[in-house]
This record gives sequence, C-alpha cells and structure tokens, in this order.
Amino acid sequence: VSPNNKLLCYAEDTQGGEKFTLYVKDLESGRQLLKKPIHDTAGNAVWANDNKTLFYVTKDKLDRPFKVWRHTVGSAPGSDELVYHEEDEAFYVGVQRSRSEEYIFISSGSAVTSESLFLHANNPSGTFQSVLPRVNDVEYDVTHRGSSFYITLRDKERPNSELLVSSVEAPATTAVLLGHRKEVKIEGVSVCKDYLTMFERKKGLQVATVYGLPADGSAPKSLAPWDGREVAMDQPAYELGAGAQGDFDSGVLRLVYSSLATPTTVMDVDMVSMEREVKKVQPVLGGFEQAKYKTLRLWAAAPDETAVPISLVYREDLVKLDGSDPMLLDCYGSYEICNDPYFSSTRLTLIDRGFIFAVAHVRGGGEMGRFWYEDGKFLKKKHTFTDLIACSEHLIREKYTSASKLCIEGRSAGGLTMGAVVNMRPDLFKAVVMGVPFVDVLTTMLDETIPLTVIEFEEWGNPKEKEYYHYMQSYSPVDNIKAAAYPNVLITAGLHDPRVGYWEPAKFCALLREKKTDNNLLLFKCDMGAGHFSQSGRFDRLKEVALEHAFLLKCMGMLEQKAAA
Repeated sequence: VSPNNKLLCYAEDTQGGEKFTLYVKDLESGRQLLKKPIHDTAGNAVWANDNKTLFYVTKDKLDRPFKVWRHTVGSAPGSDELVYHEEDEAFYVGVQRSRSEEYIFISSGSAVTSESLFLHANNPSGTFQSVLPRVNDVEYDVTHRGSSFYITLRDKERPNSELLVSSVEAPATTAVLLGHRKEVKIEGVSVCKDYLTMFERKKGLQVATVYGLPADGSAPKSLAPWDGREVAMDQPAYELGAGAQGDFDSGVLRLVYSSLATPTTVMDVDMVSMEREVKKVQPVLGGFEQAKYKTLRLWAAAPDETAVPISLVYREDLVKLDGSDPMLLDCYGSYEICNDPYFSSTRLTLIDRGFIFAVAHVRGGGEMGRFWYEDGKFLKKKHTFTDLIACSEHLIREKYTSASKLCIEGRSAGGLTMGAVVNMRPDLFKAVVMGVPFVDVLTTMLDETIPLTVIEFEEWGNPKEKEYYHYMQSYSPVDNIKAAAYPNVLITAGLHDPRVGYWEPAKFCALLREKKTDNNLLLFKCDMGAGHFSQSGRFDRLKEVALEHAFLLKCMGMLEQKAAA
C-alpha cells in the first residue's frame, strides 16, 4: 500500500511458477491504474514517499530476479527506467523499504555473498549508492535509524555475524556495536525509534534480546550482551521469530512463537516493562488439549561424535516407548535453513493415532550456527546424511521406535537427504515421503541452462571440477540406486516447479522401480497445477497432506484406526 494509503500494488502468480504479474489499484475507486499489467516480475515492489513512484524487480529467462525498475503511476510500463541490473548469474536481486520509511534498499546476493544499495525514499529519481562494497564470501543486511545504518555482517572471521554501525553519509566507515561470538549466532536485527532487538540462536534455540537506544536518535557507542533483556520460551524445543512490526515509533515488539505442542501464538512485548501479552492463538478445529502432548529434545552422536539435536512430540496417553510406536522423522539440512520445531494442526491426525513426530536438526542447516551449516555442504555434504542415519539409530536404540515403524520425510533439498539415506540404509526405514526432491544432483548441476544451477555452485560445488564431480556422484540419489529391498516410497512433484524440475523425481522413480527387489509401494504423483510449494489453495494443500498421511497410515496398517479424542 502506498504511504498515503490510497494505492495498492499487488502481484499474482496463477500457476505456481513464481513469475508474478504486477498490478496497481486505486483503493478509493477500485480502478486499475496500469495501462498494461507488468509481467515476469519477482513479486515484490516498494513505494517511494511521493506516492507515485514504484520500484519493482523482473526475472530473466532462467527465473533469476536480476533487474530493478522505476515506474511512475500513470505512465506506460514500457517507459519504465532500469535502475539496477545484476549481471552476475550467481546473484539474485530484491527491493525493500526500511521500517523507518526513509530509505529504499536494493539487495543483491548469491549463496555466500551480498551487497546492498540505498536511496532516500524522498528522492525517488536519485541514484542508488552502495552501503558496503561487494566482497566475496561476505554477507550483510542493513536497517536504518536516524543518521545511522545498522549492519549485520558475516565473513570468514565472523561466521556467526556481528553488528556494525555506520553513518548514512559515510556507510563504508563502520564501528562494531556487538562483536562476534562463537556460541551465539545473530539471525537478524529489528530497529525502531528507541530500541534494537537482536534475534539470536543459542544452542540451537532462538531468543530475542532487546537493547535500549539513545533518546536523541544517535547510535550507541557499543552494546554488551549483558545489557540486553532476553525473551525466551520455557520449552525444550520451540520456534520464535519476529512478527509484523508496528510503526517505527512503537515501543512494542511483536513476536510469533510455537512449539511442536504449542499452536502458533502472536504476542506483544512491551519493551519498557518486558511484559508479554498474547494477542492471538492459532485455533485448532476439533479441540486441542496441550497437556496431553509432551515435547523433548534429544541428542544423537554422529559417527564423528558430533552431537546432533532431535526435537520430538507425542501423546503420553497413546505411546508405549518400547520400540513399538510408529514415528515420522522430518529432516532438511541445507542452505543454512533452520528446520525449527513448529506447530502443525494437520500433524495431529498422526500424533492422535499414536505416532511420535520428530525433527532431526542435521548439519547443513543453520540450527547450531554458521559452523553447523559449513560442516554439511560442499565436500562435507555427507555429514547431513550420516547425521540423519545417526538420529534414526539413536531413536531406535532408545526405543522410541523401530526400523519396522520408522518413517522419514523431506522436501526439496530435504528430498535429496531422503534419497541419499534410503540408498545408504534402505533397511532402516519402513516408509519414505519425498516431496519435490532434488535427486538428480550431478545432471542438474552440470546444466547451467536450468534455473538455480549457477547460484547452487556455492552450496554443492561445481561438478566441472573433478573433485566435486566424483563427490556428488557418490551421493546423488539417482546415481546410487542399487538392487536391494527398499522401504515404501511416495514421491511428489509439481509440473510448474522452477526449482526442481518434475523430471528429476520422475527419473528417480523409474530407476528405483527398475532396480528394487521388494514388493513395497512405490508411488509417484505429479501435480499438474502446482509449482515447488504445492497448490496455493488451502483445501488443495490439505488434500496433498491427506494423501501423504494416508500413505503413511497404509504402510503402518493403520488406515482403519481412528484418531483419539
């Protein structure tokens, strides 16, 4: 919505291919203001403060967001001015507006390198300037307050990031506000008129730490960890993050919290008193008694003795904990993405039938900091797979489940993890759900005409280099299927998926069907109207979840079993 609340810019994608058509609507008259809609955009756009200038991003032929355009409402889109062109094919572009509403930022980043440019929102016809120069393997994010930029920066010497401050007039001259800490990862910063909130991760759990800022609008000289006031949850495993924040002058911090047994809860924290007020709790249709569900955090020992965390939940009145309970173990483990233990009402249909649900926080993800991620990528990628196997063995050994009752699931790069471990240890699992799985690693990474390939070199390596070629070949699921008895397998794909082509899971399914020696289920479902993130309609998405759950219940011989009240 424009700053004067009169115009709405919105984008729509009707196929799931992540190419959006941009529209501008007059909210008073309902009239469409663009002479022609703008096609092939990345879906994000921001207003300047004049209420008529709009900045938006378009994609190239490989679906890479690469250009930022300036549009004036009332003019023809064909006359829009190109203000930024990212020519490096490994970099993706976005555009944002600062919470202070004073600056517009263009962000350009690869998997390990980023750069931000800024322009005052009162000067939409001006030229964007760089905050910090682009340096390989250095990433940073920028926010604004007063005459200062607050910069969260990561590099090789500061892998868990540190907080810097600079003046708007000389952004490249920085000072350290909060230094790097090996045991604490900075995930983000929110700044308002009087407070700065650090979103951090300690021992795999998220906390929000609030710091007061000088009343005159200047930047503090430094911040010490002991000066902050923490917001943390009294749960063994949970998810905590920033909600939609209010006006820049607001002294209220909005947080969103959930756990495997706590429905998503929106709460406001008064940053003066630190008192919390729950504003909304996700309703659970059919009733939900939280006291019936128990959450735990366990630790499994990987082959190299690394301790790998596991979060799990079950109903105490339904499980036996003698090895006979069915379990669904979820895993991802790539891109430094944190697979946090969040609440899902649809998951209850399994738990209320006696399933234990667990999440393996394996290396390659970001749950335990930057070191955790770097220890599960490139030539260490197999740590992701051996961590999941170690977690599975630990859960069996501790009698939470057994090989005949253990199911695993993962989507996208998590689907790669599923394919790799099922090739390595097909005897360890009863059933596997592979959602839009990245399974033909070698072929895809050798083809630079496929979207994402070039940027993915910084995650997996470049197979045109001999060392990476042979390493990828040693774990790529398609290349390691063998003549063996496999568990029951459900594979899903989306016809319009721009991230993982439907042919990858189809190829994996065909090869597995040819080589496997068992009579277990092997199902492949390609959604003809979806992309990477499934159907967009709520009920269509529920149908997909129902299919996955029905598959698991069938494999367990539990189709006729009713969910407990």
